[in-house]
Amino acid sequence: MVATVALSVPGPVPVAVSTDAVSTVAVSIPVAVPVAVPAAGSRMSVAPAGMDVAAIVSPPRLRQPKAVPPAATAPRRPVRALHRRSPLKIAVTLLAIPGLFLTAGLPAYAFSPGTGEGSSIASTQAGAARDAQGVTVDASAAAVTVSRDSFTATSTEELADRAADALSAKKAADSARSASANFAVYGVRAEGDDYPWFDRATDAQGGGLSPLGYYYRECVDFVAWRLNRDAGSTSSPYTWTWSNLTPGGGNASSWSSAWSNHGWATSKTPVVGAVAWFTYNHVAYVQSINGDGTVVLEEYNWNGSHAYHTRTVPASEVPLFLYPPA
Repeated sequence: MVATVALSVPGPVPVAVSTDAVSTVAVSIPVAVPVAVPAAGSRMSVAPAGMDVAAIVSPPRLRQPKAVPPAATAPRRPVRALHRRSPLKIAVTLLAIPGLFLTAGLPAYAFSPGTGEGSSIASTQAGAARDAQGVTVDASAAAVTVSRDSFTATSTEELADRAADALSAKKAADSARSASANFAVYGVRAEGDDYPWFDRATDAQGGGLSPLGYYYRECVDFVAWRLNRDAGSTSSPYTWTWSNLTPGGGNASSWSSAWSNHGWATSKTPVVGAVAWFTYNHVAYVQSINGDGTVVLEEYNWNGSHAYHTRTVPASEVPLFLYPPA
């Protein structure tokens, strides 16, 4: 239970009151001050004598809060308003991107080079065909058939000789064409030509074999005739025919092997009456030997002519000379 006790405080008691501006105001407190007294059995604290009661009664002085400076902060960027795309721009973009891919995928021939109305690939091709230059082949133009001796290789050595002498053969051919003393005669007997079958049909023309066993007007038949003539055999029966001269084969390429099989002499040195043997399937007759190291050859079917022909070539261009058979 709380009892109220009246205390007498002499005179006015200063009391501090906190306002916006701190100041001290004298306030008169009535003589009778109500004091709360605790109930029976409880202790009561009484200010000792001489204590300033006003200090107890006066409320504490309120402190003015210190002004706190605003914290230093980084300046904030102004917030931009969000940029909103126009719906029209978005639609155009969505349509343009697929269009680019479709354009790149079109084949090159889908575009016509024409510029006028109705221009197209078909019209361009038609114009090109219209403007194209026509080519007409004259009916008199006929294919030229070159007839030459056939070639049959009988050994690896002959093939090697053929390859080695290919260049010399070309030089010999060029020399034969350019020499003013060379000539070929067709249809009539040439001066110096004593071959008896100069006007017979060749194999390509349907002709057959001569009495010597070789085709008419071939190089081998002419040389076989010359060998018979030099041996004094100018009529049938002839001394040298295919059967005993070159029984292994009639081609000129096989003559070197035939001479070797017979044991007949061969050499790099020319003699009059010898056979000039070439690796490009050709033989000729040595008519004479000049002091400058050249030889004069007589032959048929040089360069496929099937005619009598003479030429002068260096002896070094002849791969091998086959001496007259013994």
